[in-house]
Amino acid sequence: MAGRVAVFAPSPELTVTVEELDGTPDIHIHAGGQGVWMSRMIESLGAEVVLCSALGGETGQVLRHLIGVELKVREVAARNGGYVHDRRDGGRDQVVRMPADALSRHELDDLYEMTLIEALSAGVAVLSGPAEQDTPVPDSVYERLAKDLGGNGCRVIVDLSGDRLAAALAGAPEVVKVSHEELVSDGLAASDSLPDLVEGCRKVAECGASAVVVSRAAEETLACLEGTFYLVETPELSPVDTRGGGDSMTAGLAAGLALGHSLEESLKLGAAAGTVNVTRHGLGTGSGDVVRGLVDRVRLRPWEDA
Repeated sequence: MAGRVAVFAPSPELTVTVEELDGTPDIHIHAGGQGVWMSRMIESLGAEVVLCSALGGETGQVLRHLIGVELKVREVAARNGGYVHDRRDGGRDQVVRMPADALSRHELDDLYEMTLIEALSAGVAVLSGPAEQDTPVPDSVYERLAKDLGGNGCRVIVDLSGDRLAAALAGAPEVVKVSHEELVSDGLAASDSLPDLVEGCRKVAECGASAVVVSRAAEETLACLEGTFYLVETPELSPVDTRGGGDSMTAGLAAGLALGHSLEESLKLGAAAGTVNVTRHGLGTGSGDVVRGLVDRVRLRPWEDA
């Protein structure tokens, strides 16, 4: 199916954020987690999206009504996680966090099968993780999904870190998105210097990936496309919240591929989406029209020293 993306998000989380409005507390309740944020942006960019998740417990019951995109669900006994953040002082103070429960063997099997069918039908899949400290599914699921989907013609994009990333790389995804901090902490790059990150990209690409994209916070994104290295120049906009910029970039990459764009065009769309997202308070938000309006201002500059 053209223009469609399946997003694997094994355990979305319930987010409660307390802000201040005219001197009084202002409470916001949303569905959150990497896959949810990506799915919102993918849909904003004009591609269809289906989120493949497990939902359970009271948090899961609430999440079903908050996610806001097409949803394929395995109802489970395991509870989804959640957190409460206080942002009234301008920061993001965590008040409490409930971790997600691990899925049972039968719940995991059903979620895997459901994701496999949806992703093969869509033709493009994004494998996203739960919160870093949660383990609702074993890391091996990412290797299996990447291998089974890619081996059957689905274009697989992964945005993971740590052992999950290592497992996914063993499954040979087509596109890998990672932050420079993750590349260093995972031992794939010796430091966050550009030459070391380039070497890290080469190591990641050994899995067979056609594209490796390394977000670098406020610095230019580094990308390796079919062995050629680029620095991605984006318009300078005033940031409001830098969280979620990398997830929006991944969403743009996925939407671009689903809509038939080249790797280069998809990277530009992803860079524009990430740029727009950091100007907003909501994660994975931004007008598709605004993102598309910025795409022509994104430049891919070859890195000659690579």
